[in-house]
Amino acid sequence: MNRLREFREKVGISQTELSYRARIPSTVISSIECGRLYPYPKAKRSLARVLKCSQTELFPEKREQVDR
Repeated sequence: MNRLREFREKVGISQTELSYRARIPSTVISSIECGRLYPYPKAKRSLARVLKCSQTELFPEKREQVDR
């Protein structure tokens, strides 16, 4: 799960405004927020830059547990 919506709302901007500032289509922003899409590295950098946070904060990596 990502924290895109949380950070976007914290900054106080709409999906449309984030789309404009990050130069990513608003449909993609919506799909990322809903978890239907995982962004490419370039998009992750753009989103983190606009939202003034790290990529890791925005998209925490899931680590799978290995049963031993």
